[in-house]
Formats: sequence, structure tokens, C-alpha cells
Amino acid sequence: MKTITPKEVEERLRAGESLRIIDVREPDEVAAGKIPGAVNIPLGLIEFRMHELDKKKEYILVCRSGGRSGRAGEFLDSRGYRVVNMTGGMLAWEGPVE
Repeated sequence: MKTITPKEVEERLRAGESLRIIDVREPDEVAAGKIPGAVNIPLGLIEFRMHELDKKKEYILVCRSGGRSGRAGEFLDSRGYRVVNMTGGMLAWEGPVE
């Protein structure tokens, strides 16, 4: 599975790129702040909500430290989705939050 650094995500957002970011943390974690535009699909619901995703598009997966998003990425990748894991997760994120 491909990876991307938080700094690369931030640079791409600042450049005006439209990114599809999925935050797999629990809702209470997301309430403390998320990357602007990220959609919250908790890890435990990925299997039940993957039909909402388009296999032709690439998704950046985010969690607190990179572990849960890595598991979500392996699951989605094995089912034909194009995913990239953001290394370090929100602990490494220095960009804006909403």
C-alpha cells in the first residue's frame, strides 16, 4: 500500500488540489479536530460503508497515528480500492483543522 506524509497532504491541499480524505477515527476523536474536508468513516464501519467509495478514485486514509488507517487501507486495497495511508496520522499533522 502506498503512503503519504502529513506534510505532502498539507502541501497538496494548499496547492488547491481536491483530495478525498477518509478519517477512520471514532466520532469523539474527530470532534477534537480533523483535516478540512475529511469524511469520517470509523474503522469499524469501513466494511459496511465501502459501497460509498468509488474504486476509480484515490482515497487518503487518516487516523490518530497511522495504525488504524493502515488496517483500513489493507482491507480496502484487498477489495480493489485505491488507497494511500497518511503516515504518522493526526499526531503528525501540523496543518489546519476544522
